[in-house]
Amino acid sequence: MEEEGVGGDHSSFVIGLIENRAKEVGMAAFDLRSASLHLSQYIETSCSYQNTKTLLLFYDPMTIIVPPVKLAPDGMVGVSELVDKHYPSNKKITVSRGCFDDTKGTVLVRNLAAEEPSALGLDTYHKQYYLCLAAASATIKWARLLRANMLQPLKDIETINARLDCLDELMSNEELFFGLVQVLRKFPKDTDKVLCHFCFKTTKVTGEALKSANARKSQMLISNIIILKTALDALPLLSKVLKNAKSCLLCNIYKSVCESTKYAQMRKRIGDIIDEDVVHARAPFVACTQQCFAIKAGVDGLLDVARRSFCDTSEAIHDLANKYREEFNLHKLKIPFNNRQGFYFSIPLKDINGKLPDKFIKVMRNGKNIHCTTFELASLNVRNKSAAAECFMRTEMCLEDLIDAIREDISLLTLLAEIICLLDMIVNSFAYMISAKPLDCYSRPEFTASGPMAIDAGKHPILESLHNDFIPNNLFLSEASNMVIVMGPNMSGKSTYLQQVCLLIILAQIGCYVPARFASIRVVDRIFTRIGSGDNVEYNTSTFMNEMKETSFLMQNVTPRSLIVMDELGRSTSTSDGFAIAWSCCEHLLSLKAYTIFATHMEALSEMTTIYPNVKVLHFEVDLRNNHLDFKFRLKDGLTHVPHYGLLLAGVAGLPNSVVETARDITARITEKDSKRMTNNCEQYHSLQVAYRVAQRLICLKYSNQGEDDVRRALENLKESYMEGRLTF
Repeated sequence: MEEEGVGGDHSSFVIGLIENRAKEVGMAAFDLRSASLHLSQYIETSCSYQNTKTLLLFYDPMTIIVPPVKLAPDGMVGVSELVDKHYPSNKKITVSRGCFDDTKGTVLVRNLAAEEPSALGLDTYHKQYYLCLAAASATIKWARLLRANMLQPLKDIETINARLDCLDELMSNEELFFGLVQVLRKFPKDTDKVLCHFCFKTTKVTGEALKSANARKSQMLISNIIILKTALDALPLLSKVLKNAKSCLLCNIYKSVCESTKYAQMRKRIGDIIDEDVVHARAPFVACTQQCFAIKAGVDGLLDVARRSFCDTSEAIHDLANKYREEFNLHKLKIPFNNRQGFYFSIPLKDINGKLPDKFIKVMRNGKNIHCTTFELASLNVRNKSAAAECFMRTEMCLEDLIDAIREDISLLTLLAEIICLLDMIVNSFAYMISAKPLDCYSRPEFTASGPMAIDAGKHPILESLHNDFIPNNLFLSEASNMVIVMGPNMSGKSTYLQQVCLLIILAQIGCYVPARFASIRVVDRIFTRIGSGDNVEYNTSTFMNEMKETSFLMQNVTPRSLIVMDELGRSTSTSDGFAIAWSCCEHLLSLKAYTIFATHMEALSEMTTIYPNVKVLHFEVDLRNNHLDFKFRLKDGLTHVPHYGLLLAGVAGLPNSVVETARDITARITEKDSKRMTNNCEQYHSLQVAYRVAQRLICLKYSNQGEDDVRRALENLKESYMEGRLTF
């Protein structure tokens, strides 16, 4: 244990936190290295949450999971705000409150604990310590790899490029791509979760433990062994496919897994006791049969007896079905199986002439079929289930030594689980999606640490799949032009554009191609969004108060590498106050190195371009014809050219003509004053604007991939344009 805390420099702890209004806090600290779970529940005695701070300092978690709703008493900061205040935002994960389920937490701890539940005191105290058990539920069931990547994209350019290099190879080598697709199908579903189950030590099976209640646990354990065997059987195929791979990522996978002799040794150890013909199956009765016959014959005499009983009762059930088909002329009678009911009869409604014979009981209609059973079938079901339970428990006893041996090499399984998840994400999510698109629809993004952010012909990743005529749009931001103000009427495409930019950056930073002709991304450490509006009844806050809280959080946590996306600000209060706040916030953001995209209806904000050269105004093109708005969804430079679309919509909505005309007169006077002021500002700040445009082009040349001669010619042209006053804005 390191002095500064359990986590140390490379923390492996994930912590779940939840609180109630009685100042009680539940904490679950899960160590990913040792698969140990630490539960704490306590009453906070101070408004500063000193006990929670101490525990967080001790564990030094890599991730903190909290619910979205703040339940702290009045005057207390709440665990969510505490995390926001003392930890970087990339460490905090907000999951739905439904994940904090104390009942599920109790079940998980019962199933995964190394000791008996009674020794843990769960039978007596699980209702008292419901908060920490709820935290345990959310922590243990937290996100898988793809979701984790979406929530926390990569920030290391080398790692991102390693994924992109792998994707390049998959896109250029069809044999490798389709080979990996086929191999990944050989790995059973949820293999990664099953492999991680071996991290937990199971209780030994004793004579007293051989009860029906434990049969389900034994069945799950046998199923996990079969899945592990199936996964290890697929490794030679994976080795064959990856043998000639070129990309660094795939070569590392080949060296660390395919060339490792330890996996073959584990496979041999399993093969010594598990029958070679046993495979993982999803059909309930097939899976049950595979689990009963998992152990090789002759290993356990009592197991062989139980198997014979299982086979005899299964055969008797099918003989009974044949008997009923002949006796009652029900030739289409079927005998399905599920884990809850066992075997039951399914008879098509059209084959039943009148009423079913009295022999059939528990008759229930299911669609076009009748489901039922008989006393004979129920009796055979009981015997069959008892024989299967005996098989499961005898099998578990035979597997105890094997499981202990597997747990000694648990690091191999965690590595295999991680690799399967990574390949599944890159091959079945990224490569498969891109291969299904038209050629050149997606392109590989480029990355810089401090360069401009440029997206050429970018599209919304979801909407472009739904609409063949989706209009692409561009984005350019740099240190010399770090704010874009987007304007346009309602429904012109502003919100879609903002979401599109965020999604493209997330896709790029998880190592995927993006739907754009070209994309150069300055790596973003966090994305702040202020999108949407509405009152929050739960918090007793208005729309404007919600806007201010979100903006306040943004201002306090923004870094020079952040991206800020704001969809409207200040329109939920008085016109003067709203405009003043929006202008002031823009001025503050302009003073930072962070990139900002600001969508607004306030045309007066466009005046910022005449004062601040690092602001650019764009608008969505709209044609006005016969008092109708024709939306083009195309982003253009400069202020919107739609004259007073708000007044136009007011007229369409049915306001009296006299009211609309009066509004037009008032607007014309205001616009005239604004126009004169903007003209004066343009003349006053013209030289500064030119200097900034020169600086912006120099920054672009600094990060360009052009040759030395091309850069020299571009510098000469820039100089001539500047000297002759031909530098366009």
